[in-house]
Order: sequence, then structure tokens, then C-alpha cells
Amino acid sequence: MSLRSDAFPVPCGQKPGQVSKDQSFCTQVLEMVLHLQRRIDEHFLLLTTTRQSLQLEEQKHAQSIRVQEVLLDHLIHQMVSFLESGATSGLEHQVSLLSLESSSDVRSAQRAQSSRHPGQLIPKWTDFEPAFVSHDLSNRGSDISVLYHSSFQDYNAYQGDKYHEDKNTLGFINLGTSENKLCIDLIIERLCRSDMNHIDEVLLQYSDWRGQPFLREEVARFLTYYCKAPARLDPENVVVLNGCCSVFSALAMVLCDPGEAFLVPTPFYGGFAFSSRLYAKVELVPVYLESEITGTNTCPFQLTVDKLEDTLLQARLMEKKVRGLVLTNPQNPLGDVYSQDSLKEYLEFAKRNDLHVIIDEIYMLSVFDESITFHSVLSMESLPDPNRTHVIWGTSKDFGISGFRFGALYTHNKEVASAVGSFGYLHGISGITQHKLCQLLQDREWIDTVYLPTNHFRLRKAHAYITNKLQSLEIPFLCRGSGLYVWINLKKYLEPCTFEEEWLLHRRFLDNKLMLSCGKNYMCKEPGWFCLIFAERPLRLKLAMLRFCRVLEEQKQEWIEKQLADAMKE
Repeated sequence: MSLRSDAFPVPCGQKPGQVSKDQSFCTQVLEMVLHLQRRIDEHFLLLTTTRQSLQLEEQKHAQSIRVQEVLLDHLIHQMVSFLESGATSGLEHQVSLLSLESSSDVRSAQRAQSSRHPGQLIPKWTDFEPAFVSHDLSNRGSDISVLYHSSFQDYNAYQGDKYHEDKNTLGFINLGTSENKLCIDLIIERLCRSDMNHIDEVLLQYSDWRGQPFLREEVARFLTYYCKAPARLDPENVVVLNGCCSVFSALAMVLCDPGEAFLVPTPFYGGFAFSSRLYAKVELVPVYLESEITGTNTCPFQLTVDKLEDTLLQARLMEKKVRGLVLTNPQNPLGDVYSQDSLKEYLEFAKRNDLHVIIDEIYMLSVFDESITFHSVLSMESLPDPNRTHVIWGTSKDFGISGFRFGALYTHNKEVASAVGSFGYLHGISGITQHKLCQLLQDREWIDTVYLPTNHFRLRKAHAYITNKLQSLEIPFLCRGSGLYVWINLKKYLEPCTFEEEWLLHRRFLDNKLMLSCGKNYMCKEPGWFCLIFAERPLRLKLAMLRFCRVLEEQKQEWIEKQLADAMKE
């Protein structure tokens, strides 16, 4: 890590003579950076030693590495806090550094964080690295880099070390990214048919930025049919972009100004947070839902209009300008399917308060429990506020082709459709891909008689395997009949039950090459919840659950050893 001579420029509006006055602040920052660098050197030395003696003391070294990581996190947090305090209070605050000779364990380092805001996770080195080492990015570029690394560092590690039955049996198994891998055989067979292999001039040239007319027409027909719309949907109200997150990001841009907000019931899909901040700088205001069943909460994580009203009131009291409500139906990660009456109540709430409603229905064909009926918002005879109701759907989940990068918007609002359509200039889909998608969506006979029945059968089978396994482990979970995931409660493995402990358990899963998504990533109010994706091939799913059980057994054994050690001290 190098330090430039111009690392401390004179801030705008500050006189040059004031720099020397703040020299002590710069010296302290330099000392902290050097201190942190020594810690990092020690950490990498320990990693090297671990690789050399892995077979001898694997568990001991792994625990030592976790200790070092938490100590590094603590130092970084001190640096960030110090810089923030210096910027806001005349650079007068002092901070005491963690001793180089410190030998405290992981939880001792955690307790040093107790003065922080409740529920805030321990920062990771990769979260802040760009801010310390980059001299080329703008402030906005640095913010984007930090946002990207903090959002996708685990996913990037997985991409570089994926499990493979033959080539990499020790790689990551990913039960944290919502992808349907159960019907890849069917999809590949369908995409290899002759009607897919068509190329003509129009597919090789720029198209309408909203998407090729033939694809928008087919999307309108498809949604009319599967959403059970009361009247034929208009292709002019359809916009297609490269993924549903691109559609959501574009909607955030055209419906909000920077700093404005959407209401989002929690827990919610973490990609919304990344997509809303990347371009639009739109805030997501969480509508917190609780797992406990009470007089007003008749089921876990129940969304009610009262909760929406209360959150909106609090946001307005804090002078936040709320422009819309974001819903996912079926819900991700809970798996709830909203009733028609509930949908109408949410839409009427939005109309009363002049809010747009964005409804993501990307899992609408992944309702595998035959006793559950999915109601699309497009099936309603009359929408309370059609001009402010916007529906998102794509093929990533229902058809397991996330690599196609396809997302569609349907909105009755021509102005919104036109504004979102302009993003096709940057986020359009290749003409050849649009042709393949059109051929796939128009093959109703194959979808209805081959793909959907097989997909639903395999989802039910995988869901039954996972839920039976969780029941045998006495792990609570939400048993729903839709989506690709199960929302599981691992609170009993956290001691104490905090977001810091949740993060440490999450890291332990990663140490064992298993990816899960922790509740904090979904803005869950309560620590201890995890999302487990079950739409994985059977053999790989079973191997993943072996790793899952091993982690929980390690966690349990560590507690026993700690309790014995505490008892001996007494």
C-alpha cells in the first residue's frame, strides 16, 4: 500500500494556512494505516502458514484466521469512525488503537464493537479497500466500487471456485443465489431445436430501444395468457431490458429524484438495494415485518396496511419523500403468495397516498403447490390506480435461464414506458437472444404439457427433501409452496443472537465452501434468519446439506467446549 505525497489536499473553501493546524490528524491517520498494514501482513503470513500445515492443524488455523479477520475489521472500523469524527468535529477526537499484542478471541473483538448502532454488521476489508487505495476514481466511482465489492464479494469468490463433480470437488456450492437448475436438461433440449437457429438482417442491427416489436408483442400475449388478464395486454406498454434489475433500476431513475425513497416490506430481495443505489441513488425505506405470531400478526412476517401506514408516517416525519411501494409476488425470500384481497388493499393504500406501486412477479410460474393460486396484479378487473401500477417479469427464475438477461416491464403509463424504454440504449438485449426468447415464449404447448409440469414436480421433490432434512435437524422454517427457496431460522445456533454472530456463522458456511444468504442481506429486522435455495440438482443438493450439517455441528461443538472452559474457570 503506497502513500502519495498529495494524499491530504486542502479542502474546498479552506485556507492553505489551515493545513498545518490539522497535521496531527494526518499523522494519526498515517499511523493507523501503517498499523493496519502490519496487521494485514500478519494475516497473510498466517494464511500462508495455514496452507503449509493444513493437514496437521486445520481447525486450529482456521479459527486463528477468523480471529485475525475480526481484528482487521475492528481496525478498519476505527479508521472509518476516526475519519468521520475528524470531518464533523474539527479533527479533535482521539482513538486508541488495538494492541498489536492482542490475543483476544473472536467474540472479544466483537464486543469491542458494542458502541456501534444496533444491528450494524462488522465492516469487511473489501468493503473499504477502494476508498483507501484508489487515486483514479471519482467520489462517485469510489462509492460504486465500495457498493459493488460489499454486495458481491462472496459471489465473486464463488465464481472463481465453483464446485464441479469432476474438475473441482472442493469448490463452492451455491445455495445463496436464486437460480433454478432443476430443468436445465429440458431448456437445453428446447433451445437446440431448429426454430431457435435463425439469423436474419434485422437481428444483426440496432432495434427499437424498447425491444424488438415481435418480442414485445409475444410478451404481451404471454402475460395476457399466464396472468389471466381480463383483456388483451397492449404491446406498446411493454419494455424489455437485460434483466429485471435493469428494469427496476430504470423505474427508480424515472420515478424518483436522488434522495427520494420507496417503501419495501422486509425481508426483501437484496438486489433491489444495489439496483436502486447504483444509478438512481434512491433510498429503500424498510417496512419491518416480525416473525412472532401475535393478535395483529396472524402469520409470520405478515404485511398489513397498518404497517405500511405507520412506516410511511414515520418516513414523512423524518422529511423523506416517499414516491412508491415495492412488492414481490410470490415474495422473495418468504415464499408468500398474496391473495387478491390483500393485493387490492396494498394498491388502495398506495392510491390514497399518491404512491407508485412496482410489483415484481418474477416467480409467478414457480408456484409448485397445487393448493395455492397465484393472482397477478394484471388479472384484476380494475386497478385502483392503473397509471401508477408497474409490473416486472422475466425468465430467469421460472425458466432457469438467468444467463439470457431478460426482464420485461408492463405499465399502462405511456410516459413511464417511454422513459424506461430509453434505457434500452444502454441495457438492450441482443437481437439473436430476443428471437430465441420469442420462440420459447410462444411455444405454449411445450410450456404447458412438458416444461411447467416437470418443473413443478421437481421443485416439489427438492422442497420436500430440504424441508424433511430441516425437520430432522429441528430447524424452524417457513413452509411455503412457491419460489426456489426456504426461509430458515438458525437463531438457536447464535450465542448471543446478534447480527455479528449471524455474520460469523455466514463466514463459517463460506469456510466450508457453502454459500447461503444471511437475513441481514434481506434487511431482516431479526438476526438468525437465512435463505436456502433448494432448486439445485439432487446430488449437489445432498452434498451441500452434508456441508450444512457439518457447519452446525462445528458450531455446537464450539459452544460445548466454551461452556466447559467457563465451568473450569469458575
